[in-house]
Amino acid sequence: MKLRRAALRAALGLALLPLLRPAGAVEPISLGLAIAGAAASAFTGFISYPRLYCYFRECCLQRHDQRAAAALQENLEKKLFGQHLVSKVVVKAVKGFLNNSNAKKPLALSLHGWTGTGKNFVSKIVAESIYKRGLHSKYVHQFVATLHFPHAHSINVYKDQLQSWIRGNVSICPRSLFIFDEMDKMHAGLIDSIKPFLDYYELLDGVSYRQAIFIFLSNAGAEKITEVALDFWRNGRSREDIQLTDIQNALSVSVFNNKNSGFWHSTLIDRNLIDYFVPFLPLEYKHVKKCIRVEIESRGYTVDEDILTRIADEMTYFPREERIYSDKGCKTVDAKLDYYYDF
Repeated sequence: MKLRRAALRAALGLALLPLLRPAGAVEPISLGLAIAGAAASAFTGFISYPRLYCYFRECCLQRHDQRAAAALQENLEKKLFGQHLVSKVVVKAVKGFLNNSNAKKPLALSLHGWTGTGKNFVSKIVAESIYKRGLHSKYVHQFVATLHFPHAHSINVYKDQLQSWIRGNVSICPRSLFIFDEMDKMHAGLIDSIKPFLDYYELLDGVSYRQAIFIFLSNAGAEKITEVALDFWRNGRSREDIQLTDIQNALSVSVFNNKNSGFWHSTLIDRNLIDYFVPFLPLEYKHVKKCIRVEIESRGYTVDEDILTRIADEMTYFPREERIYSDKGCKTVDAKLDYYYDF
């Protein structure tokens, strides 16, 4: 950052160097013309030098891919709890994709799990690792099924709008990021309209989609994920022993056959266009306590261990007898803190 600022000052200094002479040697009109010329020259250099321009304005492909991958890994390791599979798969998938200058298709990740396990949080971190403004970037686009596609009778209209929106934004920025939330509430068949953009085409009507990233968020398949996690627990095995191969195939089949999911019999799954089905494991008591601690610290308050424990104890857990997993993950932590702390 300091080097960039120093370079900017040096460039402006050089542009104005001809003006640094005794005032009496320059006529007022000549001085005005010189200043205007120097300003125009500096502005032209500013526009023609992408890194300098992007220092002041958001640009597509703003962060170097290696830096984006490093930022993603660091943030997931520090801020995501109880999701060893997510950290491993998402970092590896995104890092490999960003560093691949010859990708054959866009990256497509489908994140699955119960509410509050971190799906939205991870998509937010991915966005922030690529673009400084994160979810507020003009190159990051979010779709919420119940908000943007509420009516089943309008599905054909939504298909046309969705295709147009993706085509237009990727034409502007090849490294566009698209996030589809509430896939379990999306009308079946709608998501298939974007199938051409996720396929192995080099160009579609003159546009390449191979640098784009698509992330899908869904509660569908959460039962299957919990089933695997419980099986490991009941057999005395650590959740960290769970591998992606223990869940991914069963998860994709479960989502594909779920009639209440936007992926029901979807061509995106049938044609293997989803690169990774990423399972979010249900969170345990110890993970909930970590969420509470981080939230308190993020607000700038000293952690009161008694209040922290009280909040964690008030959360509801399942199965009813074992009470292992939080049924809302960490989703209600924020609201409960508001009750106990006089912020």
